[in-house]
Amino acid sequence: MREGRRAAAACGLALAAAGAWQALARAEEVGSVDTAFQLIGPDHKVVVEAFDDPKVDGVVCYVSRAKTGGIKGALGLAEDPARFSVACRQSGAIAFREPLAKMEEVFRESASLVFKHVRVVRIVDAKRNTLVYLTYADRLIDGHPDNAVTALPVLDRPIPLATR
Repeated sequence: MREGRRAAAACGLALAAAGAWQALARAEEVGSVDTAFQLIGPDHKVVVEAFDDPKVDGVVCYVSRAKTGGIKGALGLAEDPARFSVACRQSGAIAFREPLAKMEEVFRESASLVFKHVRVVRIVDAKRNTLVYLTYADRLIDGHPDNAVTALPVLDRPIPLATR
């Protein structure tokens, strides 16, 4: 009986993880600029990517970040520097697909082969009726203090908060 419960729990955790993964936004590259020439492999560059908030229609966020070139960069083995910026703007009528958690990760992208990710977290400032987006990098061992923040006030309606 225990084995059946363990299998059911493992299956539930896998489904929950898959659901959480699907809830994250996917970015599309808007443009990039070369910052350093590399003789072999792609140049070092700054990339600008855009993603729509997966639970708030009418909000688009732009993340700029450094990408390492060269041979390691071409093979996906380089660790990108933890330097980035975020700007979120209203791109249409704001509509909430569901009540929002007080804090929720909305974007994650790898910045190295295994160990580092660039993350964007949406924080609801209920007192000011504002959506705050924070970007930072994490690492398996220790994170980076570098971060950037942007805020988008919602003027025409209260932000619905999840009750949990």
